[in-house]
Amino acid sequence: MSLDNDNENDYRYCMNPTPPTRNLEGLMSPQDEVGRVTSGALLGKQRELVIVHNGREYRLRLTQNDKLILTA
Repeated sequence: MSLDNDNENDYRYCMNPTPPTRNLEGLMSPQDEVGRVTSGALLGKQRELVIVHNGREYRLRLTQNDKLILTA
């Protein structure tokens, strides 16, 4: 893993240098540790998505600056 220091908000996070492999159906293969999905696959042509978790609604929004925001 490598540490990414170049981001506009000065957040520090680790990136896996090689993405997990997928089978033909796009599902996680057994060796994957974390699932991965594109924002486009979640949002489609919409700019907002409601996610229900433990009976509470969260909104995933795509901003005008092409950033994602998750709010409760």
